Amino acid sequence: MAEAGGSGEDFKDCILESLLLPESLGADSSQVENVSLPCIFCEECYKVDEKDGLLKHMIIEHKLVIADVKLIADFRRYIIYWKKRFPEQAITDFCSVIRINSQAPEDQQENYYLLCDVVPEDRILREELQQDRLKNILAQQQLERSDAGFERECMFCSEKFKGNRSVLFNHMNDEHSFNVGLPDNIVYCNEFLDTLQKKMDSLQCLYCEKTFKDKNTLKDHMRKKQHRRVNPRNHEYDRYYMINYLELGKSWEEVQSEDDRELRDNNDEDWSDWEEHPMSVFCLFCEIQADTTEKLLLHMKDCHCFDLHTIKTDLRLKFYQQVKLVNFIRRQIHQCRCHSCQEKFQSKTELIAHMEKDKHIGIVPDRSLWDQPQYYFPTYENDTLLCTLSDDEEELAVQDQNEEIPVIGEDLSSLEALKKDSILNQLVRDGTRRNQV
Repeated sequence: MAEAGGSGEDFKDCILESLLLPESLGADSSQVENVSLPCIFCEECYKVDEKDGLLKHMIIEHKLVIADVKLIADFRRYIIYWKKRFPEQAITDFCSVIRINSQAPEDQQENYYLLCDVVPEDRILREELQQDRLKNILAQQQLERSDAGFERECMFCSEKFKGNRSVLFNHMNDEHSFNVGLPDNIVYCNEFLDTLQKKMDSLQCLYCEKTFKDKNTLKDHMRKKQHRRVNPRNHEYDRYYMINYLELGKSWEEVQSEDDRELRDNNDEDWSDWEEHPMSVFCLFCEIQADTTEKLLLHMKDCHCFDLHTIKTDLRLKFYQQVKLVNFIRRQIHQCRCHSCQEKFQSKTELIAHMEKDKHIGIVPDRSLWDQPQYYFPTYENDTLLCTLSDDEEELAVQDQNEEIPVIGEDLSSLEALKKDSILNQLVRDGTRRNQV
């Protein structure tokens, strides 16, 4: 299916070529309304708000079904893209074939075509449109957040506010207990407030959406019933909240329920289907890799005469010193330089031949050469060998205990003089004198 999309460059050009987002910043709403939705197969066109009519037309006349239409961020750009692509290849290259009346005679069977994101090209297109919409929404939100020219009356007390929009929202929350959430999470603020004001003017409760006989009755109802908030079940408000634009095809309820479920099930996670990826530990001197550190160390000892365990023990290397030594050797080998004598070679093959011939592989150079802070940083990303090095402090402690420590006899000659002047002797002498008296 990769060929169906053409090159990545052609694909992007098709998506972005001279097309307008309905929600683009600064777009003239009258122009948006006049933009039409063309049929993918014929010259039939529908108004933007007649999307259902176009879908019905394509099903009846062209046997085409578009899956998950509500998940398409910009339906017009989606339709225009496929209108360009369909004439280039067979429809079966893009759509799944659904045969109806399969038990009937062949002349009575019909094929319908399903266009959905199972096709990689369709999935990429939907994601591109979602990302474009999100970028525009974020730009619009930032524009509104930084707008210091905002001016509007409170819908509850008619007090006027100027400056940033948050001043009005905070006032309605503090003085009238009307909370719409964080102001920074709202987009298309003026349109949102117009919608709320229109409902209030028509004497409709913003939460339960019941209509009342006059404004005072409405205000009393909203105050007594604690209905000073918008109806979360009314999807008319979805477009004014950023959370509804964050994930493709997910409303705020779905995103929130996922977050709640993750927190609730955090302690009851089922790891039964966990599959651990096999570990790969790479040799310092060749392309061999092993699934355990023990196997790799054995390989380097047998094939390259490099015994990392013995080197660590003989040089009494702590963990971070081992890290620096490994990173040092990795870097020298990468640069085709012998880590022992520092001679440079044209290729890694020549280097390894030199090191094996002169037995330089197992020789660790002077500590001042590799025990440097720069070798704290790994030469290769995700070097598994670094993660499996051990400190073996207990082993070093046992080694220290086994070493013969010379015992130096203490010089006791000075103790006799100190003994004569001891305060204990002074107390004994004083006591003897008192007894004699």
